[in-house]
Amino acid sequence: MTVFPAIDLRGGRCVRLMQGAFDRETVYGEDPVAMAERWAAAGARWLHVVDLDGARAGRPVQAEIVAAICRAVKIPVQVGGGLRDEAAVGAVLAAGAARAVVGTIAVTEPARCAAICRAHPGRVAVGLDARDGRLRTAGWTEASGVEAGTAAAEAARMGAAAIIYTDIGRDGTEHGPDLDGTRAVARAAGIPVIASGGVGSVDDVRAVAALAADGVAGVIVGRALYTGAVDLREALAAAGDA
Repeated sequence: MTVFPAIDLRGGRCVRLMQGAFDRETVYGEDPVAMAERWAAAGARWLHVVDLDGARAGRPVQAEIVAAICRAVKIPVQVGGGLRDEAAVGAVLAAGAARAVVGTIAVTEPARCAAICRAHPGRVAVGLDARDGRLRTAGWTEASGVEAGTAAAEAARMGAAAIIYTDIGRDGTEHGPDLDGTRAVARAAGIPVIASGGVGSVDDVRAVAALAADGVAGVIVGRALYTGAVDLREALAAAGDA
């Protein structure tokens, strides 16, 4: 089970949003590169970086900072936010990202998403962001009638290397992840699933790790790392990722 420290970028800073709301932002650092180096030094084997400005704009906005993070650390970096065409995905991979995360186009343009997955085998993940089991797109601002499990199965057919499943209602709350929803998505997908949203303790990390047999391969930890509710080294040990 891989633990992914999250670095969310907005306006050049490290921030966390509450339940995906851009008007409920907390700033946790002015230097995202230094933050990336901090998590790498603490033992992280992957980083999860999101360009929140890009997610909202529909195109990468924080590309220079993303590239600087990729240069600064020697561990693989997974990057999402505003990656909605081949050029954007190709650029972020060329900048040093190990994996690109696409979200909106997996729902709105599945043929394009499948083509991107084929062009970069093993290096494209699909982000499925859901509220009450239904997907949202465009930086979580637009509702979709697509059910998460259905989308997970389709993402696997597209050739995605992995799925990142986020329960928007839990994201940033530290109230615990959506274990049942994550398990259902993993079973529907049949490819590795990374859980995101709500982790608030090392026990939450252990609970996600217990879903490994269902196909859950990782967990993203964001706000809890920044508040100190979760110590990264303890989380890595709890997940068997130390």
